[in-house]
Amino acid sequence: MARNFYYFNPKTLSFEKGKTDWKTVVKRLLWFFAVALSFSVLFLWISFYLFDSPKERILQRENNELKEQLEHVNRRLDAMDVVLKDIQERDDNIYRSVFEAEPVPVEQRYPFLAEDTKYDNLTSQEAKKLLQSIDKKTNRLIVQLAVQSRSLDSIADMAGKKAEMLAAIPAIRPLKNMTHISSGFGRRYHPILKILRPHTGIDIAAPKGTPVYATADGVVSRESPGSGYGIAVVLNHGYSYKTLYAHLTKKAVRPGQRVKRGDVIGYVGSTGLSFGPHLHYEVIKNGVPVNPIHYFFNDITPEEFDQILESSKVVNQALS
Repeated sequence: MARNFYYFNPKTLSFEKGKTDWKTVVKRLLWFFAVALSFSVLFLWISFYLFDSPKERILQRENNELKEQLEHVNRRLDAMDVVLKDIQERDDNIYRSVFEAEPVPVEQRYPFLAEDTKYDNLTSQEAKKLLQSIDKKTNRLIVQLAVQSRSLDSIADMAGKKAEMLAAIPAIRPLKNMTHISSGFGRRYHPILKILRPHTGIDIAAPKGTPVYATADGVVSRESPGSGYGIAVVLNHGYSYKTLYAHLTKKAVRPGQRVKRGDVIGYVGSTGLSFGPHLHYEVIKNGVPVNPIHYFFNDITPEEFDQILESSKVVNQALS
């Protein structure tokens, strides 16, 4: 049934009766619902995409914290990578070269190049705990790498000076083709007092004028061992080593002169408190005389060393 209503007609300037049927009502309702639905959709879009909910704000804050932790860990890993590459460089070019070894193959150094996806499904809380654990381990590794790097620095320094250090060790015999010792190191009978006294070197009998050779690289020292040694030469080799050559007939070097292993530094004589031409030879390590025959290994055969060793064991009278 149609409903009557009145409306104002501007043409006639009067109210006229109108009629509304059910089709018109349905159309108007549909239009109303369409407009309402559009506004609802617009409101929801504005609410969800332009304004964050409290839960979203919490999640955003957690994400920001995780991002900061990741950046912090990443910077530390970059620092570790620099130190590790330095260690690898020295390992390949210094330490392994000392022993003539091949560098470590790339596939052994980087066995983890394949992609790993076991962390793809981590929750936020799990990721936070994992990052905290990684951060602690990273801190420990950085400290350990720093200590190891300093240790390798000192080893690299020693490796660089290896040739210099080896040249400073008194490693040859002071007289050519020497195979016999007149008096060895240790307690020997004094030639005058005829009692056992410490003998701080070895005595090697040889004809007067026999050349005496420096047993290691070094510098001729200005120190005097004492008048009892007669004409003597003291060489300072560095690395805590010194050698003494006594009872010479004359010197072939001057104080402050740098000599090489095998250089002639003097000639056998019998000056000072000496009973016949011979060389009194001492090796001094850290200020303490040591047995020189333990340093004969560069220019000697096993048979020659055995002869020297046997003759040095005889407890006899020293020549000086």
